[in-house]
Amino acid sequence: MKRKGNDYVAWFGSGSQRLVEVPGGVIVDYSPGQGATPLDILLFGQTVRVLDSGYRWVDFIPASGHHALKVQMDARGTPVQLYVDIFRESGLDTAGVPWINDLYLDVVALCTVELDGTWRVHRAEIIDVDELEEALHRGLITAEEATLA
Repeated sequence: MKRKGNDYVAWFGSGSQRLVEVPGGVIVDYSPGQGATPLDILLFGQTVRVLDSGYRWVDFIPASGHHALKVQMDARGTPVQLYVDIFRESGLDTAGVPWINDLYLDVVALCTVELDGTWRVHRAEIIDVDELEEALHRGLITAEEATLA
C-alpha cells in the first residue's frame, strides 16, 4: 500500500492551500497561484486541463470510510474533473494535512455545470485496475484489500 499525502503546495512547489476540519473529515482547498505550470491529462480520448493559474482543487478526505473526493475546477470555478481515491485508511500528519493509504484503484469523471447551475457528470470510469492487480501480485496489498477496492 502506498501512503499518499494531500499537501499540494509540497507536490507542486507553489500555490496556497487551506485545511478545513469539518464533521467527518478534512477539506483541502488548493490554488496553484499565478504562473503555475499547466497540467493536462488524457481522459476518454481527449486532453483535459486539470491545473493552471487560477484553477482550484478541493478535496474531501473522510476520517473513516474508503473513498476521498477531489473536485478539480477551472479558473471560472467550473468543475472539469471529479477524482475519487479508493483507500484503506486515512489520517493527519503532524501539520494537520490529511493522508490516505491508497489502494491504487481510482474513479475519474468528466463534469460540467449546466445553465441552471446543476453539476452534470458526463462520463465516469474506474482507472488503475492494472496498478491494483500489480500491487496484489507484488504483495503490497492483501486479497482482502483488493476486494475492498
